Amino acid sequence: MNENRVTELEIKIAYQEDLLHELNKIVGQQQLQITRLEATCKMLNDRIKSLSSEGGGSENFEEVPPHY
Repeated sequence: MNENRVTELEIKIAYQEDLLHELNKIVGQQQLQITRLEATCKMLNDRIKSLSSEGGGSENFEEVPPHY
């Protein structure tokens, strides 16, 4: 009975190690995706700033809507 219990614990540990490796891989992929998204946001933000500084673009952003 004691050996059977040890075997069950070893099986559980093996599954947990596998799950830990899978989760670690997923977290790594998500970090890469976050890094890419941050770079895209920065690029878009820079593009918006450059378009608004080229002339006349900032007036549209600060204009009060007609219902006020």
